[in-house]
Amino acid sequence: MIYLILLFAILFFLLAWRRLDWAVMFLIAALPAYLIRFDILGLPATLLEVMIWTVFLVWFFKNYKIIFERVKLRVTSYGLRAVIRYPFDWEIVLMLLVALVAAGVAGFSASSFGIWKAYFFEPALFFIVALNVMHGAKGREKILWSLAISALAVSALAIYQKFTGALIDNPVWAAIETRRVVSFFGYPNAIGLYLGPIVLVMIGWLTSVIARSQVLLATWQSLVRFRVCEIASLPSVARNDKLKAIFVSLTIILSVLSIYFAKSKGALMGVAAGLIVFGLLAGKKIRWAAVAVALVAAVVIAAYQPARNSAVRNLTLTNLSGQIRKAGWTDAWNMLKDGRIITGAGLANFQQAVAPYHQPGLFFNKDNDPDFRRKIVLFNNEYKKKFWQPLEIYLYPHNIVLNFWSELGLAGMLLFVWVILKYFWMGISALSLRGSASDRSNLTNEKFLIIGFIGAMVVIVVHGLVDVPYFKNDLAVMFWLLLAMMSLIKLESVNK
Repeated sequence: MIYLILLFAILFFLLAWRRLDWAVMFLIAALPAYLIRFDILGLPATLLEVMIWTVFLVWFFKNYKIIFERVKLRVTSYGLRAVIRYPFDWEIVLMLLVALVAAGVAGFSASSFGIWKAYFFEPALFFIVALNVMHGAKGREKILWSLAISALAVSALAIYQKFTGALIDNPVWAAIETRRVVSFFGYPNAIGLYLGPIVLVMIGWLTSVIARSQVLLATWQSLVRFRVCEIASLPSVARNDKLKAIFVSLTIILSVLSIYFAKSKGALMGVAAGLIVFGLLAGKKIRWAAVAVALVAAVVIAAYQPARNSAVRNLTLTNLSGQIRKAGWTDAWNMLKDGRIITGAGLANFQQAVAPYHQPGLFFNKDNDPDFRRKIVLFNNEYKKKFWQPLEIYLYPHNIVLNFWSELGLAGMLLFVWVILKYFWMGISALSLRGSASDRSNLTNEKFLIIGFIGAMVVIVVHGLVDVPYFKNDLAVMFWLLLAMMSLIKLESVNK
């Protein structure tokens, strides 16, 4: 195994040295490679970490003179005026410091330092590389192709599992009656956490491609009408856009199906929220269409009792999954308010810190017995055995606010709230620069792609209300990749 890892590392280094952009594309497409784990000199590592360090070091050593010159300029009064600051620069510095303090709260254990490295330091390194290597429209499209290929690979395996039941270790998830696909990951919700944001990015890309093709076609028809070109001279880019639209559409469809087959309700709600936001921001026609679809869906759900009951249970968290999450939130809040409001539990220390406050289980009325509460009060042992649901202590509270609060303390939680709000502000600001009527004929108009990025963060936030959309190797890198893409759009706007 270790020899294969070594061979891969050598080949990947050679690729990065010759074509760093291709290496970054490969890394993005292979984000689930964190699942390949091994030790280096006794220290745990993943294949994803090897790739991140490789692309960063190659970029650094190829550009160290420029990097040191920029640093030198920044410490001079002239440089402060002349050098354009990268978006999220001070947020990254604070994030690393706050996360390091959180590792200290946990006693600088090996696990806490490993979390600091894998979820904060290395994603920050990748953010820097992506910002410097994948700039411009071509660089952005390379990132989009990489995400599409990754989503397609994850979805293809998930759909194969759906129809065969193969490669699903958990017997309950593998059974036909209760099947939930897991793809490359170890649990179903990981599919929704990974694919949900990508779906909105792909929708933004698809809409942008279609809009550009329409502009191209209209321009070509005008040229033909005035005999500026012949009919046979339709640009090949228009034909390529058609193939691209088909590929991206297939990726979206298979990704949504995979999320559905994984039965990741939080991801489906996140995607639905992202689509609503996308529709509201995409323009008058799409906005009214989105409102109409939402109203029709609401009427259908309200009219069909099983769908209405299911929606109410999911939204009010009165189903089993919701009850388990609410119990976990209560445990986390009780732990925090008992002297840990400021510090949190520390990195990788939530399970240990929350153990004294943990509820061992709860009674869940799975049969909707109207006499449930009275029977529980009477404490009938047989009834208790039937409806008692034991609760385990999870790695995180499964709520985006409590996740960051527990791991990083109050300052870390507020910092990430700020980062997310700044991301949305940058997106809205970019739209105001590109959304005017005069820009409609501009082939470089990326309005829909920007809205797709905004929608992707909406998915993360909404799904994060009931899950953990950041504290995983691939998700942390994807989060900072989204920030890098939005930052590139911001920098391009400044430079115009």
